Amino acid sequence: MSLYKKHVFICENIREKSDPRGSCSRKGSPSIRLLMKEEIARRGLKGRIRINKAGCLGTCKQGVSMVIYPDEIWYGKITKNDIEEIIEETILQDRIIDRLLMTFMRKK
Repeated sequence: MSLYKKHVFICENIREKSDPRGSCSRKGSPSIRLLMKEEIARRGLKGRIRINKAGCLGTCKQGVSMVIYPDEIWYGKITKNDIEEIIEETILQDRIIDRLLMTFMRKK
């Protein structure tokens, strides 16, 4: 049994601007994480859904990167505009948003 219904980790790794992999932090992950935390609290889900920042998840090329446990759903290229949909679809209804899935998770 898990302590939380869902546990979300959002990469906040930062690299040099010149690094070709980029970094999630430079793509706006801190503000995305804060917005998601605010929306979880606003919906009364605090304590059941946990939002945490993470160090490098190894997927910055597809960042902003997010992984949702216990389902191990990896989303990439997340923007602020995706937060409501992620909460509504994936966190509350256990539905995968195909367009946000990282390439290694897509069905072949």
